[in-house]
Amino acid sequence: MGIKDNFDRIRSEADGICRAYGRDPVSLRIIAVSKTHPAETVQEAIESGILLFGENKVQEAQKKIPLLTGSPVFHLVGHLQSNKARQAVALFDLIHSIDRLTTAAAVNDEAARIGKVQKVLVQVNTSYESSKNGVSPDEAATLVHQMSDLKNIDVRGLMTIGPFTDNIDTIRKSFRLLKNLLDDINSSYGMTINELSMGMTSDYHVAIEEGATMIRIGTAIFGQRDYDATNRQ
Repeated sequence: MGIKDNFDRIRSEADGICRAYGRDPVSLRIIAVSKTHPAETVQEAIESGILLFGENKVQEAQKKIPLLTGSPVFHLVGHLQSNKARQAVALFDLIHSIDRLTTAAAVNDEAARIGKVQKVLVQVNTSYESSKNGVSPDEAATLVHQMSDLKNIDVRGLMTIGPFTDNIDTIRKSFRLLKNLLDDINSSYGMTINELSMGMTSDYHVAIEEGATMIRIGTAIFGQRDYDATNRQ
């Protein structure tokens, strides 16, 4: 099966889950995570009608995006360091991975410099795994509230990466925690943020059931990654 076939299959499955849970399928977006895949592969996806992509590394996106034609939109789904804020603001429509105020401030400054209001999500480590980035669940609300004062930042919601396990109950608990955090933040601070970026190839079904508005799918769309491709671009 080709890239478009894979995407359409996931879209159909996702739509079915949404309807089963009383949701409008339009409320869910699929981000085609193109990290490590060459520009030629991404261009093929664009020409098939896929227009929303996710990249993990600023450096890779800098090399890849200028080679593409059409109207693709890119999100940064990997961790962002403050020293890459300028490039990230220039390249990405939405940054999923803000987990500290210093990074948010750097993004705010760079966005102000070019007259942009940068859309962002706050990454939360809902699985409490030391190997993962993300603010702790206990500190997430405070960080969102602090970031809401930054004039060139538009906080749209929260992001998490599911735990590295095959235990569905553990995965579901992690995603449900993110949804509950979002509800608590809105209630406590009178906010109306609504984006939940959660779910990847291995766990997107559970993420949709728990309220994901964006799922980040790489392998199930593009196939296995070629980690040498990045070095060839």
